[in-house]
Amino acid sequence: MGKHSRPGPPNQPSRAVPRVDPADPLAPYNKRRHPPLDIYRRHRPLHGGASHLHPNEPRALEEWDGFTYVPAGTTADLAGAQKWVNEYDPDTESAVRPSFRDNE
Repeated sequence: MGKHSRPGPPNQPSRAVPRVDPADPLAPYNKRRHPPLDIYRRHRPLHGGASHLHPNEPRALEEWDGFTYVPAGTTADLAGAQKWVNEYDPDTESAVRPSFRDNE
């Protein structure tokens, strides 16, 4: 196995790249509007450090707006932050990923 080989079966596509519709003329533009690794919501400790350390400290909540992550609020602990991240469904939320084809 080569030094830079991706782990896993060779017949599966990488999960790090968002799916692109080749028939869509705006596909390159829409691909750039996806967040890294398709993570639309994330949390970070307010005072830095790894996310798994100090689970009782407050967390900053961030949400993808189509260009960058923007602050969305705070929560008291790691459990609350994980609940907030997991309740998001990108298929039902249109405010985060606007569709410009609807305006035509």
